[in-house]
Amino acid sequence: MPTIVFTGYLVRCPIGGFAWQAAHYLLGFRSLGYDTWFYEDTGELNCEFALNPVTGEFAPKYDYGIRAAANFLTSIGFGDRWVFVDHRRGIKYGPGAERVRALLAESDILVSLGPVNRFPPERPPGRPSVFIDLDPVYLQLKLANGDKSLAALLDAYSVHFTFGENIGNGAAALPAGGYTWRPTRQPVIIDLWAHAGPPRRGYTTVGKWNSQERDLSYAGQTFRWRKRTEWLRFLDLPAKTSASFEMAMDVDSVPGDRELLGAHGWRIVDPVSLSADPWRYRDYIRSSRAEFTVAKDMNVRLRSGWFSDRSACYLAAARPAVEQDTGFSGVLPLGPGLHAFNTLGEAADAVCAIESDYDAASAHASAVAREYFAADKVLRSLLSPVE
Repeated sequence: MPTIVFTGYLVRCPIGGFAWQAAHYLLGFRSLGYDTWFYEDTGELNCEFALNPVTGEFAPKYDYGIRAAANFLTSIGFGDRWVFVDHRRGIKYGPGAERVRALLAESDILVSLGPVNRFPPERPPGRPSVFIDLDPVYLQLKLANGDKSLAALLDAYSVHFTFGENIGNGAAALPAGGYTWRPTRQPVIIDLWAHAGPPRRGYTTVGKWNSQERDLSYAGQTFRWRKRTEWLRFLDLPAKTSASFEMAMDVDSVPGDRELLGAHGWRIVDPVSLSADPWRYRDYIRSSRAEFTVAKDMNVRLRSGWFSDRSACYLAAARPAVEQDTGFSGVLPLGPGLHAFNTLGEAADAVCAIESDYDAASAHASAVAREYFAADKVLRSLLSPVE
């Protein structure tokens, strides 16, 4: 049986979205017949800090994350197939600790999700390796601004993929950074989300409210990584529809924003209690009526074609999605269950269309997930250049 080592970001960020992001790859590779391992280390690009979602602490301390990752990986059948390496202290954790060098050196394929783990020096030159850019535009702009550490990491991989499906095809207004970016999207194990039953909530989403420290300047312009500025453009959506809206986001990070949102009809849910347990996170999405969300300014303005891995899970649960357009409207089939909007009026029209025939919207959402996000289809395309 061929072996894949999949590197991700779970011990250092043990929350629902990252957990399921990794789970879909692990389970998908296994379903294709690979002996699949999860690997994570403390990285080389300032990624040694770890989040404890219960205390809010962000520090190079891994006890909580190791326990949380071990529990989740065990729950999905990978309790004996993971390893975490703390390079700063020289400590290896997990059932793969004693054989990690051999795994990294001898595995048939190495697949890395984002630039959060180092490229293993144990891996001989020429062995197949795949890099997946899940945060498009941010990465390409850093390359364009001369980030040599990031370029050195990318240069070690034989093939490069991106969630920004328009990057490199002329539809996205940004440089490719000197790399050939192949389009990909989040794989989803559909059966883990399907058969959700009648929705109990309204239009929901989960995410980070404000992260201005990751804004970037390029060619004399500032491109925002944060979503808050986009959300403020759509404050009046509840008033323009008969639907209910809520968000699981850390809006209290900006004083006064909770009150502002509440005054416009938005309900706020604690994102920590929701995301600290991956299964509670899944239940939240499956219990929602649909998703409404915005995108990062840099993806919207530069038309990257990015589509959220979380939104793919809504579709897999047969929950319609109303998404701010990043250019994905030229890649995915819009219809009753998947809407792209640019203006407040377009967003309101999309909600009204869903409510006019919810069953049709739900069926379309499910069909899009199965055709465009099913793990077997996405991962076969991902592996085809290196198999």
